[in-house]
Amino acid sequence: MAIAEFWWVAPAVIGTGAVGWFGVRRQRAAHARRLAYDAARHELRDARTTAAGARAEVRVARADLARVQAERAAGRASSSDVTRARNELIRAQRDARALAAGVRAQRARVAAARAVLPGAASDPARLPLAQLMTAHDTVTRRWLDYETDPAKLIAFPVMSDVRSPLTAVYLAERATAQRLRPRSAQTPMSPGEFAAYRDAVHRLEASFDAAEKEAWRHARASGAVPPAEDEPSAPRWTQVAQRVTETVIASSADVIARVGDAARSAARSDAPADAPVDPTPPRTTPSSPPAPPAPDAPPPPVWPVPSRSSRRPPRP
Repeated sequence: MAIAEFWWVAPAVIGTGAVGWFGVRRQRAAHARRLAYDAARHELRDARTTAAGARAEVRVARADLARVQAERAAGRASSSDVTRARNELIRAQRDARALAAGVRAQRARVAAARAVLPGAASDPARLPLAQLMTAHDTVTRRWLDYETDPAKLIAFPVMSDVRSPLTAVYLAERATAQRLRPRSAQTPMSPGEFAAYRDAVHRLEASFDAAEKEAWRHARASGAVPPAEDEPSAPRWTQVAQRVTETVIASSADVIARVGDAARSAARSDAPADAPVDPTPPRTTPSSPPAPPAPDAPPPPVWPVPSRSSRRPPRP
């Protein structure tokens, strides 16, 4: 009897759970779309708080200057104390103006993030966190290209040398970005965590560009890359890699030939006098055979030229 009266409890619980699950999922999707916008608003709040603290420091410095000036008038402070207080006020005012400019810049970032806010039916790859992770993967792929390509390893050793300051900075930023990177694009993140990861990726891109420019400068200085050639695209880089490979192969072949000639000469000098002489002629550089002389062409035919008298008609 009791079961018959409360039959509606189970469907109600199931329906409530389904509605709650769909609500949480929708809330997560909205949070993922607004992640960059929320991070910009979070940074704006922090900038406003910092600017308010700077304005308070200006008021304190101004009051301190007034106090020191009063003490100077009473003879209890020196002119150096007044100068020090005035310089402190100038510094506080300069910091306050800089932070106020930072607040205005953050307002512009909030407006920009609101303008590019993706819609509800947007592609998941266009979400802020997915785009940021794609940018991170792009930098990693560019660095691995220098690590796995043998021609680039030969031409750009600075990209793998941790003793290079710019390469060391890049590797440090790479470790920081990897530590702040979420497991996937669907991982929930707070606005502060997203802002920290975004700034780390931006620093990673800047440090890689600086290290790459330094590597190209060293490559041009060493002759591995032509001096007037900028950083090439894929087709032009193929030509550069081919030139580097051909140079290495030619140098290796020359070294092998010299070692062989030296070993052959040493063997001849160490051989006894009655030993048979190696009939193999010494190694010579092949040269192209001379071109055969062209066969004598027959002389052109000589046609008789009529005289002037034959060309004029006879007089009547």
